[in-house]
Amino acid sequence: QVQLVESGGGLVQAGGSLRLSCAASGIDFRMSAMNWYRQAPGKQREWVATITSVGVTGYVDSVKGRFTISRDNAKNMVYLQMNSLKSEDTAVYYCNTAGVRSTYWGQGTQVTVSS
Repeated sequence: QVQLVESGGGLVQAGGSLRLSCAASGIDFRMSAMNWYRQAPGKQREWVATITSVGVTGYVDSVKGRFTISRDNAKNMVYLQMNSLKSEDTAVYYCNTAGVRSTYWGQGTQVTVSS
């Protein structure tokens, strides 16, 4: 049974930082690319960042230079360090990975940035 559990969200002032964590189980974590998505109120869910099994990273343009995705294969954890947060970063953030037959999502963690 695949489980992705996010944590670390909260309320922060603009310009502040948060670190999101995602604990993964039930997958071959070392071989899995891991992703972060977010969904703001009234908007579609959007891709934020990816880290491949070998550590190659990619980011949506709006977060480049501010967010950093990383992983700890020993702990089956993926992280999203978010710096210089803006009000437009307010959203529910989801951890995601794709299996052979399905795509898996966590329950999400709320990030609210006050201006």
